[in-house]
Amino acid sequence: MAMHPLPDFGPDVDLDALPLRERKKIRTGGRIWRTAIGLFAERGFDQVSVAEIAAASEVSKMTVFNYFPSKEDLVMGPMEQHLDEPARIVRERPAGTSAVTALREQFLLALHGHDPATGLNDDPVILDVIRLIHRTPALALRAAAGFDQQAQPLLAAELLAQDPAHDGLTAEVAAAQLLSVRLTLIAGNHRRMLSGERAEDALPSALDAARRAFALVERGLGDYCGDAA
Repeated sequence: MAMHPLPDFGPDVDLDALPLRERKKIRTGGRIWRTAIGLFAERGFDQVSVAEIAAASEVSKMTVFNYFPSKEDLVMGPMEQHLDEPARIVRERPAGTSAVTALREQFLLALHGHDPATGLNDDPVILDVIRLIHRTPALALRAAAGFDQQAQPLLAAELLAQDPAHDGLTAEVAAAQLLSVRLTLIAGNHRRMLSGERAEDALPSALDAARRAFALVERGLGDYCGDAA
């Protein structure tokens, strides 16, 4: 699950720079999300209704659906906003930088920042989200489908667009390898965080694992897409 389990509203948003109406919307969305995650973590995803989430959030059921179209979206929706991240990193990389290098350097930088998308984050709410996905088959299936049906095709399409040879097979294989590396590293970080290890303590070994894993891919892909402008 290389998805980012935080919604695009909350502490990373500069609320003061937004109009009052937008600030209220962001705060309401954040309250609904955090309330839902708390209830799911306490009682289980299947045992909590949207009506209960609305009541606990002090909003109407319709308001919940205005922010999150389905109950599953309360967990997965914010994470799925980041499914295009690998493709975007490749698209926006500096000229002359290979796809492998761009994705590796971004992942290493994200590890240093304890980005939840790397799995190296011990915030209790983040861990609640990860546990929910692991324990709820419907959520786990949706997470897997997100990669198979969105993240990987998006990355493959970006690699194909950047490849002077326009080799579709290579683009698909490269996308699969690069996302598999990320997923493997993230899964390892999740296991360590769920076992109770502190993110700061795990950082050195997580960085070493990331460098080693991307090096394995680099030996196979080399400077693939490295000459793209």
